[in-house]
Amino acid sequence: MMKDNKLIAEFMGNVHPTNDTSVGLDLYTANELRYNESWDWLMPVVSKCFKTGDDTHQWDNIMDAMFTCDINIVYVQVVEFIKENERLNNEYVSYNEAPYGEQ
Repeated sequence: MMKDNKLIAEFMGNVHPTNDTSVGLDLYTANELRYNESWDWLMPVVSKCFKTGDDTHQWDNIMDAMFTCDINIVYVQVVEFIKENERLNNEYVSYNEAPYGEQ
């Protein structure tokens, strides 16, 4: 959980979800981040996920999780979304950095 909370904090730009102040990882230890236990922390992440990317399949997974009203299930889907989003972004960067003619 701590590793995933850190991943979410980085995805969110290290901004506190309820008061827009920095949650730089130097201000909070990973075990003080509350994305996995507070809807107040997690819902801004869900909102950002819906504004990020264009893969509706990923959004569907989060929506399905939201219907359960179980924060643990939503949390897992948000983490999976962020990991997949990072993977896709890394592939895009790698592709665009390839020398001309090697793509």
